[in-house]
Amino acid sequence: MEDWFRITGDFIHIDLKAFPNFSKNEFTGIRDKRLCVRIAAPPEDGKANASLREFLAKTLDCAKRDVVLVKGEKSRLKTVKVPAAYSEKLKNLYGSL
Repeated sequence: MEDWFRITGDFIHIDLKAFPNFSKNEFTGIRDKRLCVRIAAPPEDGKANASLREFLAKTLDCAKRDVVLVKGEKSRLKTVKVPAAYSEKLKNLYGSL
């Protein structure tokens, strides 16, 4: 199992480090046991969190409502959860980083 995500019951918890205000949404690798993500939205009024959720939903091919921000609403260090059914897609993503 990877350190940046864990499967607990019916969910996968993903530890992230978000970098808002970039030109596009993209994964930049894994650092300090967190998946690093550049977000093309400013960190104001929840815009970066919404963009992060949309980006993860699109990447995992799931509904945006399935990507839940569990921790870090006002922090760069975040934890999100998605249904465990997406574990294979998440593992495939890891292979492409």
